[in-house]
Amino acid sequence: MKIAVISDIHSNLPALKAVQKAVQTHNPDKVICLGDVIGYNPWPSECVEIVRDWCDVTLQGNHDRDVANPSVYKQNNMAYEGLLWAEEELSDEQYTWVQNLPEKMQLECGNDTTYKIVHSHPTETDKYVRPRDFARMRPLLTDGEKGCWLGHTHIQHKAMVDERLILNPGSVGQPRDKDNRAAFAIVDTDENDVELCRTKYNIDKVINRVTEVGLPKKTGTRLL
Repeated sequence: MKIAVISDIHSNLPALKAVQKAVQTHNPDKVICLGDVIGYNPWPSECVEIVRDWCDVTLQGNHDRDVANPSVYKQNNMAYEGLLWAEEELSDEQYTWVQNLPEKMQLECGNDTTYKIVHSHPTETDKYVRPRDFARMRPLLTDGEKGCWLGHTHIQHKAMVDERLILNPGSVGQPRDKDNRAAFAIVDTDENDVELCRTKYNIDKVINRVTEVGLPKKTGTRLL
């Protein structure tokens, strides 16, 4: 089975559309989103609609959860203002949808193949799992799980640990790994292998929209 894995869209519509177009060239059997559909950028409602329609499974990220309580990000103005904007822009139905997403699950991929999928850390909610931490994921997997896919850090990385695939597909809407292209991954579950992918998008369009709606300027310019 071929699965497209995306994460951390953060209301960046131009990036999401570019990734959607790039993913289609791989003709995946499923598309999985590891969470944080909303937050930071100017298009929360539009991104929710695309993800709801396109993705076969979507997890709940911390920003999806905390749109119900933006004040927890008071010390991070970009995150705080992004969630206030999302709270205002989402319809009641969209708000309910993001609030009721699962935090993690075991993904069945056929032929007795399963993966643990989660937004941040398998057992410690909101904890960052950086590339140097990937080897520590193995004890958290059952013998039947072929790997763990997670997001949250916005850093694209893969590693094979005891023949288990540990994967962060990177961020669609706000990469933090010194590559400003939108990130995603294509997993071949039969081979337990992955292709890390990037695609360009119009960052200036995001910067201009950030200014138009009154979000913090750095929300847009940091994408450069």
